[in-house]
Order: sequence, then structure tokens, then C-alpha cells
Amino acid sequence: MAKTEKGVAVKFRRLRPEEDRDIALPLYHSELAAGMDVRAAVAEPLGLAPGRIALVPTGFAMAIPAGYEIQVRPRSGLAIKHGVTVVNAPGTIDADYRGEVMVGLINLGPESFTINRHDRIAQLVLARVNRAEPLEVEELDATTRQAGGFGHTGL
Repeated sequence: MAKTEKGVAVKFRRLRPEEDRDIALPLYHSELAAGMDVRAAVAEPLGLAPGRIALVPTGFAMAIPAGYEIQVRPRSGLAIKHGVTVVNAPGTIDADYRGEVMVGLINLGPESFTINRHDRIAQLVLARVNRAEPLEVEELDATTRQAGGFGHTGL
């Protein structure tokens, strides 16, 4: 894993440099931002009718270091103002994936929404991965809660 003085190095590769050099690669918009904004690399405006899902290209692939994932999260402004969000939020990009990063968006709002080239459509958050070691047992440790769920705690 390559570290820089600012953090963990994640390599980005433009897939269509001649066509998409005008699209900014993901970047943080403030010093303490957790997520990098990612932009749409659509060739022409993409209409997203209410209830419609679209896979939006970004024009890049990346190499994420082993032991990390990139989480694809909604942008709060799109979600709150227009009802447009990441359909599988948070999406996961695994460290061994090298294909184009595509963002699955869904319009949960009441009106159509248009995604234009350069629009910020999602955030990418680098997260450490701890892998589980599945262990089959005859019984699980007892807890006060046990199997109660779906509102069981009153919250």
C-alpha cells in the first residue's frame, strides 16, 4: 500500500482521455471532506424520470490498495432537493475491480431530473476493510436483545 503525506494513494486512470479530459477526476472540495465528488461523463444530457434507474459513466477506473474499498454514496443536495440518490447506497468498489466506475442513480423524486456532463453525481469514500472469518457454531452467545429486531429497541 502506497501512502502519501496526505493519505492512502488511490490510482485513477482515464479510460477515454481524448473524450473525457474535460471531466475532473474525483476530488475533495474542502480540507476535511470525507468524500470525493465524482462527476458524470455522459455524452449528452440523461433524463431520469421518477422511479427510473440509470447507470451513469464517470470515464475512469481506479486501483484501490488491498485492505480498502471505495464506498459510493449519494450527494446530500441531489437527494434532498431532487430525490436523486445512489440506488444501492452505499455501493462498494472492491480493491480488485479495474473496470469503469459507474454510478447507479435512481430518481425517487416527483419530477424528472436531468444529469448533465460534469454534474457531481455521487461521493467516493475510502474505507478500511476488515475481513470476517466465518465460524460455524452450534449456539451463539446470549444477549439481552436476542432475536428482537425491526423496531424492537423502541428507536
